[in-house]
Amino acid sequence: MGLENVPLLAPMTTPGGSTASHPAPPAPHTFVETKEQRAWYWYDWANSAYVTTTATVLFAPYLTSVATEAACPGLPDGAKCLTTLSVLGVPVDPGSLAAYTITVSTIVSAIFLIFVGAIADRTTHPTKLFAGFAWVGSLAASAMFLVTGTNWALGVLLLIIAQVCLGASLVIYDSLLVRITPPDDRDRVSSKGWAFGYLGGGLLLAINFAMITFHDSLGLSLGMTTRISLLSAGIWWAAFTLIPVLGLRHVEGTVAAPVDRSAGVVGGSLRQLRATFRDLRNYPQTMLFLLAYLFFNDGIQTVIGNSSLYGIEELEFAQGTVLGIFLFVQFVAFIGALFFGRVAGRIGAWRTVLYSLGVWTAIVVVAFFVPAKSFVIFLALALFIGLVLGGSQALSRSLYSQLIPKGKEAEYFSLYQAMERGTSWLGTLIFGLVHQLTHSYRYAIVALVVFFIVGGILLSRVDMRRGIIEAGNELPRVI
Repeated sequence: MGLENVPLLAPMTTPGGSTASHPAPPAPHTFVETKEQRAWYWYDWANSAYVTTTATVLFAPYLTSVATEAACPGLPDGAKCLTTLSVLGVPVDPGSLAAYTITVSTIVSAIFLIFVGAIADRTTHPTKLFAGFAWVGSLAASAMFLVTGTNWALGVLLLIIAQVCLGASLVIYDSLLVRITPPDDRDRVSSKGWAFGYLGGGLLLAINFAMITFHDSLGLSLGMTTRISLLSAGIWWAAFTLIPVLGLRHVEGTVAAPVDRSAGVVGGSLRQLRATFRDLRNYPQTMLFLLAYLFFNDGIQTVIGNSSLYGIEELEFAQGTVLGIFLFVQFVAFIGALFFGRVAGRIGAWRTVLYSLGVWTAIVVVAFFVPAKSFVIFLALALFIGLVLGGSQALSRSLYSQLIPKGKEAEYFSLYQAMERGTSWLGTLIFGLVHQLTHSYRYAIVALVVFFIVGGILLSRVDMRRGIIEAGNELPRVI
């Protein structure tokens, strides 16, 4: 037999530390983008406008101002409102209303999304269900234009509806990635979707930022400009959702077992949900990845959510400066997501995410030492945050997709989304407690290093090769 017919085998340390022999090096792979994937990208673009403009930047302070006006009419600028609102009979400080509303929406989402996944895996038209949640959410986001005067209760209701529908649509959206993309291409497709999201979210935020900055020249009050910005985010979300809805309308439903007709859709899905948690124990690598993700993603979300507070209160930058840097991060993250997708194609998503967690650890440590008003260093930190932000999140999504048993994509992605929301309060709790004990945001930010270290250690123990095989999925060329 000629040497050309002898397979070349080389030992390789797999993710998680085990050693295996397999053909080396892998054959070159050519990425061929499909029309379904091109349509799929646009939902990241669509919903990120709401996430950035409304959920992250504008609505919390706007809702606080409306609630404060209801509790303390005509309060002078700079004065503190000492009157509480009554929310279902419970006294609530108007300054805490937005935070409590986000907490409630988080808890509701964590419960609701698990049922969404179970139902989505049993519908023959997942795109229709996806469209329904997306458009109800965008309608609620658009209706935030009507929140004015002292009508804080409407704002609370609309924010909860928008947040829950956003999470539900993302469960189905993420699961569609598995159905339209082979294993070898998921890192690249997921990364490109995140990149589209940062570009779209940053573009609308830049437009709204300019409108708010020059509202006097436009003959608009600051309140009206804010309301128009909220409306624009909802319309943007709804309009661009049409692209993936039309482009993915022919994607078939899953092969999951049908719901027991005698139990009904909800009852049967509840039964299947219990079965899913039992089934998850058969996939220890999937469970370990989820646990790792809960830690490092909580760290990422807490850093992003409190970076503006850190910049304003600890580093003493003006609000306009911090918002400008936030815009900078959005556009750098667009480049970062694409870059990390390319890197993952060479060294694997597992290693790429691990390296990104090392960068996140360095970021929070350096942030502790940044002198007040040191713009250059703060900008450099923003640059590194932008580079690793999109990559770490996009590749986590594609990594997890490899560990999901066939036919249960939405069900398992509902766990991914629900568990993310169910623990997203832990990082902010640690951040708040450390600040309360030390009266320093520096110690609060550096305390978050534990989330990246623990998450990294757990991720390093995930044997991706074994987990993919246990889930019954095809092994990609590079993991």
